[in-house]
Amino acid sequence: MKLVDSAQVAHVAEEARPLPDRASRQIDGWLKGEGDKTLGALVELFGQKSFAILFILLLGVSALPIPTGGVTNVFEAIAALLALELIAGVEHIWLPQRWRALQLVGGRRERFIEGLVRMISRLERFSRPRGQFLFGHRLTNIVFGVLVVFGCAGAFFAPPFTGLDTLPAFGVVLLSLGMLLDDFVAVLVGFAVGAAGIALELALGKLVLELLQSLI
Repeated sequence: MKLVDSAQVAHVAEEARPLPDRASRQIDGWLKGEGDKTLGALVELFGQKSFAILFILLLGVSALPIPTGGVTNVFEAIAALLALELIAGVEHIWLPQRWRALQLVGGRRERFIEGLVRMISRLERFSRPRGQFLFGHRLTNIVFGVLVVFGCAGAFFAPPFTGLDTLPAFGVVLLSLGMLLDDFVAVLVGFAVGAAGIALELALGKLVLELLQSLI
């Protein structure tokens, strides 16, 4: 009898698992469907997937290379609060009523969201389930939350009108996509992009500080 390699069995079993629905398709369907288009409505609709989807939605606005009029700081603060809840092991997302009522469509925000959905759709073409055994654990969620907090901080404290918030925010988007689609490679890429963005901010900040000190 021919022995079957256990690694091959695990690989086949991983590929046989159903693919998660595309995040872009879920968000687009929600936006085009009926009902409220508030942050609270999104949380109620997506349940346990809400953390990753909300991080994509909230930080995706900062990740887009377009003027945002300062609205991104609000989104980054909300995302940081959600990340702390994830770290604490909260199963049902809590948000202040004022934030739950925040409209995600209409005016410029609708254009932001439409551009975000297109960006996510392009990224999803390169993603597939990889390293699925690493997901769905308490420790994984804690690490995910900690990385999102750092990414939010990097985007929030980036100097205004410099575009330096793009890389940390984009890193959170990639990281969240990886968590949503069980793709460990996407998680690693997201971590690398976010870390590079924060490192760039620190390097430029140090350079500016040294320049100011030389002028004094």
